[in-house]
Amino acid sequence: MKVEQIYTGCLAQGAYYIVSENEAAIIDPLREVKPYLDRLEKDNVTLKYIFETHFHADFVSGHLDLSKKTGAPVVYGPTAQPEFEATIAEDEQIFEIGKVKIKALHTPGHTMESTTYLLIDENGVETAIFTGDTLFLGDVGRPDLAQKAGSVTQEDLAGILYESLHSKIMPLDDSITVYPAHGAGSACGKNMQKETVDLLGNQKRTNYALNQPDKESFVREVLDGLTAPPKYFGMNVAMNKGGYESLDIVMDKGLTPVDVNDFEAYAEETGALILDTRSPVEFHKGFVPNSVNIGLKGDFAPWVGTLIVDVKHPLLLIVDEGTEEEAITRLSRVGFDNVVGYLNGGFEAWKNAGKETDEVKRISPAEFAEQFNETSKVVDVRKISEYSAEHIDNAYSKPLDLISDWVKTIDDSEHFFLHCAGGYRSMIAASILNSHGIRNFTEIEGGFNGIKKTEKFPTTDFVCQSKVI
Repeated sequence: MKVEQIYTGCLAQGAYYIVSENEAAIIDPLREVKPYLDRLEKDNVTLKYIFETHFHADFVSGHLDLSKKTGAPVVYGPTAQPEFEATIAEDEQIFEIGKVKIKALHTPGHTMESTTYLLIDENGVETAIFTGDTLFLGDVGRPDLAQKAGSVTQEDLAGILYESLHSKIMPLDDSITVYPAHGAGSACGKNMQKETVDLLGNQKRTNYALNQPDKESFVREVLDGLTAPPKYFGMNVAMNKGGYESLDIVMDKGLTPVDVNDFEAYAEETGALILDTRSPVEFHKGFVPNSVNIGLKGDFAPWVGTLIVDVKHPLLLIVDEGTEEEAITRLSRVGFDNVVGYLNGGFEAWKNAGKETDEVKRISPAEFAEQFNETSKVVDVRKISEYSAEHIDNAYSKPLDLISDWVKTIDDSEHFFLHCAGGYRSMIAASILNSHGIRNFTEIEGGFNGIKKTEKFPTTDFVCQSKVI
């Protein structure tokens, strides 16, 4: 038997590949299925089942493409109602893969169809659970995504989750390995550990949600501090439940080079948003006017989903040469399938053609220290939890994920300094501000991490972020 966790840092997501004898199973696959097909071919095994723990909200699963290419059925837990052919498991139904078995344990609460899959090895020993978004390391899945107006509230779902955990997971042996669907950085939880694998016994001891004295306390603590989920989540659920276009078709359409002289007209014709995926360091030096920068080398896909929201919005890309396919693939993971092309030759071709360019004024933390005075205005775009933990005195908290609201309140007649933790998010914010005609600001390279090293600025006392989430 072999169990492989296939972890994707950008989405903080874990898919799982299980092999026994000449058969395999895959749990919660990502959108691009070639890596799984390559593994199957290398191991010379047949994919027997594709297990889905629930209808994912934060990414588009590869279940449909993988099923079409292999013939393996897609399996969901009880109560799931996908709009395509699938196997709907009964609670505690057994599936055999080679000499091992997988038992479906219905664990509603995060969503009503949420299911944990229990792995039983060749000797009949229960060895691992694949918990999806039911149980994370250090946390549990947020119970506010599957609410139904007038019928099921987040309090109801939290209570159902409590019952699932205590009836199906807590009774399992401490030696069982926990394989969750997400780790730290995912918006599906609020207090996840950086580790991606743990023993159930350790989670019973350390996970705050598993250590509440009663259901009432569990509901209160799990719901406390939840921020609003990203707005693209509902669209991803719809795609996972209703189906989507094959990634092969999405890739063919997106890999359309658009020459410099046609780029502006093509953007107007398609109504596309121009998305520049270069690094903040390169973007600030020069960019196509009105383009939005979300760097590929970072939490690219989640920020695209959070800030652009509409997965059907047409996109024109500006990328570093050779990263076109990577950008389209990572966009597809969160459902942004409508890439209509990319700038042929990238920004260098645009600049060399003598086209108009724009730039962001960026300074170092040391320069900021020289320019800063008691009348300076500072805008901090980090998460509220980061700001609450420690920030520059009198800085304004303007989280990046809420920029569509607060950009309307900015007074462009008054200069301000802009920063995040390291420079990635503040450059995203800078590009969006620019596109709204707001230019009277200076972005700080290296962000708060760099600012602290200057030791000039009065900051609030540091508070551990786990205490302010």
